[in-house]
Amino acid sequence: MDPKNMFIGESVVLKGQLSASEDVTILGRVEGTIEMRDHVLTIGHSANVSAETTARTVLVAGSVTGNIVATEKVEIRENGSVEGDITAPKVAMLEGASFRGRVDMQRAKPTPKPTADATRLAVAI
Repeated sequence: MDPKNMFIGESVVLKGQLSASEDVTILGRVEGTIEMRDHVLTIGHSANVSAETTARTVLVAGSVTGNIVATEKVEIRENGSVEGDITAPKVAMLEGASFRGRVDMQRAKPTPKPTADATRLAVAI
């Protein structure tokens, strides 16, 4: 087993907030929110997820109900289904995938760097 990848097994039911600092593969059921901004979330073929989801990349082979925000990519694989809005710069839907919702593929706006004046003001305070 990869020590950098957590698995939620087929018999597991998780209700609440899932937050991780590693890649996660879900094979069971998750309800609530999923937050893992810098990592990959894989929704396995047997998974049933009802959650608001934020991750770097989301790969869907199972069923997702809820909005998905990905900073890199969302991929709905064959037999995967998403019912909810997707926000990601790259979205891929393979043949056989099911999707109902809206897609926003705008890239996140970069955070402006502070100017020299703003830096001096912050230091003076």
